[in-house]
Amino acid sequence: MQNNLNIITRKAERKHCRIFGKVRYLTKEVDARILDMSVTGMAVEIRAPIHAASGSRVQILADDLGTLHGIIRWTHNGRLGIQFDPNSNARAQVASYFRFFHKEVKPVLTR
Repeated sequence: MQNNLNIITRKAERKHCRIFGKVRYLTKEVDARILDMSVTGMAVEIRAPIHAASGSRVQILADDLGTLHGIIRWTHNGRLGIQFDPNSNARAQVASYFRFFHKEVKPVLTR
């Protein structure tokens, strides 16, 4: 979706959450916290750098969600924007999480 300034905006509503897990890139695995999520992607805060560029494929491992596959779309100050791989079942896993487990949380500043 684009607005009249030709800026690409989100297509799905994101909801704030606090889910702890790990992000795996190649052979490196780092602790992470999912900050917000939609059926198309998520924003993740990582505890250590993983040196992955935009377009890199990653796995997100969380007890509440299982294993999700995605592609890094942006990185900034220890945070990643991840778009779910359309060939995976991530959309169904996230929809199930929102239906059965999600409790609304308010964002918390960590810095």
